Amino acid sequence: MGTIFYGGSATPIHIEDRALSHLKVVIATKLRRDESFTVSWRHPDDEPTGRSTIWLHPSIPLRFVFDEPEQPAISRAWIDELVGSANSSGGITLITDHMDASAENTPAHIAELRALP
Repeated sequence: MGTIFYGGSATPIHIEDRALSHLKVVIATKLRRDESFTVSWRHPDDEPTGRSTIWLHPSIPLRFVFDEPEQPAISRAWIDELVGSANSSGGITLITDHMDASAENTPAHIAELRALP
């Protein structure tokens, strides 16, 4: 389980390593281009019900921490889907499968994304 530490928040954001590896590629690319966007997710079952959204901006400190020392295989199709979402008005929305799925049951060729309502 990977973790994002964003800004001065004391609350870490936990995302499965494989999903976080893909998200990191998109975030780094967008921020390097000085582009801002949102990332949203539903709270996991072990947290209070709800959803969260963060506004990613190049001036806000960001750190990725991965549990696994080796980077998982990166799916170009998944990256393309995440980029498309990041470029939309709704931003990226991670679904539960992104947040807690293992690499074995996360499809390598499909981005499990859904549009914001």
